[in-house]
Amino acid sequence: QVQLVESGGGSVQAGGSLRLSCAVSRATVSNYCMGWFRQAPGKEREGVATIDTDGRTTYADSVKGRFTISKDNAKNTLYLQMNSLKPEDTAMYYCAAGWIWGGYCHLTISQYTYWGQGTQVTVSS
Repeated sequence: QVQLVESGGGSVQAGGSLRLSCAVSRATVSNYCMGWFRQAPGKEREGVATIDTDGRTTYADSVKGRFTISKDNAKNTLYLQMNSLKPEDTAMYYCAAGWIWGGYCHLTISQYTYWGQGTQVTVSS
């Protein structure tokens, strides 16, 4: 069974940075769409960023220019570098793996089959 384990969350002040990691086992990140999603209290889960098998990336408008998704195929690990954090970035962050749809990795929850347990990010003003 595919397992995804997130780490790197924490509490920071606005303007700070965090780097999330997602270690993947029983699957190869180079073969999947990989994505980061987040869910704030009382809100629906939303897509943050995706990276496809060729390394092409997609970002939600709210994080463009501040967040960077990347992966290390040798380590089978997904990353999310988050800079210039804002209080509205506070959420539980999840990594996910799924299959390509129509040649793209979409910011769509239903495309992703495997999910981690999440890591909490809290940004204070």
